Amino acid sequence: MIVHRFAGIGWSEGLRPLGLTDIGLELATAACRTRHAAGHATIQCDVTQYPTAPFKGRATGGVDSPPCPGFGKSGKKLGLLDLPLVHQAIDDLARGHDTRMAIGAACRDDRSILTAEPMRWHHDLRPEWICMEQVPSVLPVWRQYAGILSGWGYSVAADVVDAADYGLGQKRPRAVLVASRVREVALPAPTHGGLGQPPMTAMADVVGWGYTGRPAPTVTGGGTATGGAEPFGNGTRQSMKRHIGTPAWRNRRDVPHLRPTIAEAAALQGFRPDLVFQGRQGEQYLTVGNAVPPPLATVLVAAATGLPVSAASPRVFAHAA
Repeated sequence: MIVHRFAGIGWSEGLRPLGLTDIGLELATAACRTRHAAGHATIQCDVTQYPTAPFKGRATGGVDSPPCPGFGKSGKKLGLLDLPLVHQAIDDLARGHDTRMAIGAACRDDRSILTAEPMRWHHDLRPEWICMEQVPSVLPVWRQYAGILSGWGYSVAADVVDAADYGLGQKRPRAVLVASRVREVALPAPTHGGLGQPPMTAMADVVGWGYTGRPAPTVTGGGTATGGAEPFGNGTRQSMKRHIGTPAWRNRRDVPHLRPTIAEAAALQGFRPDLVFQGRQGEQYLTVGNAVPPPLATVLVAAATGLPVSAASPRVFAHAA
């Protein structure tokens, strides 16, 4: 059994090419509906309140992508100020001492404590393998996890990787961790953009417009807690506008704005084209933008499990115009 916290949809779609399935714990109704429609087992719940006991002795894998807004480049970045508290909570949980409530109350951003949540599950379940993902600024936290997991006998690798280096038509750097207590692990080697490798996938080759020689910027869930209409941030859009009218840019047909449709955002994330996202438009953008790109999930889980990736190579799904 693969227990998947903060489940969303990306990791679950990335497991499929490896012949794996998960049970996802997720709070957002639209994400849960999307998971159900796609055939992924789901428990709608607040992960922080859900007991670990039902999974003890049954979990072979563990996957976590805690919410990242407090640690991202935009917004108030209060999560960065909370990092010392998050480190303390992780150390406490690793010793079986649950201080989440007290430490969470002291955090400036009430989402910061969620980055410590995976340690409660790792301590109690000790699965064979683990994969985790967050924005790059969380790498010091993942390295703290790595040190603890190594002490428990896991082989661990943690660093920042970019989904574009594995064939995705989007630049998406993320701090990741893979671990196993039954095999040696290493992060997957990039497959695109290096010497002797295929070039990185251009945005225009995926959605038919945008950059002609490089991947798209990072797709986000939008500007609000419920999603938004601008998956590309303001600074990103200004940069894109400067390329319009140059050979580095391909115009979109009859549509002047720079906002990708939900289908286009999903294609840039590497989702299969027949996946149907549920909920209102903003909720769909949020589900898409918050997800781990499935092709990246595939290669990370393959690295953690040792499963062959030949039949599950990262895929780029072009948008059907």
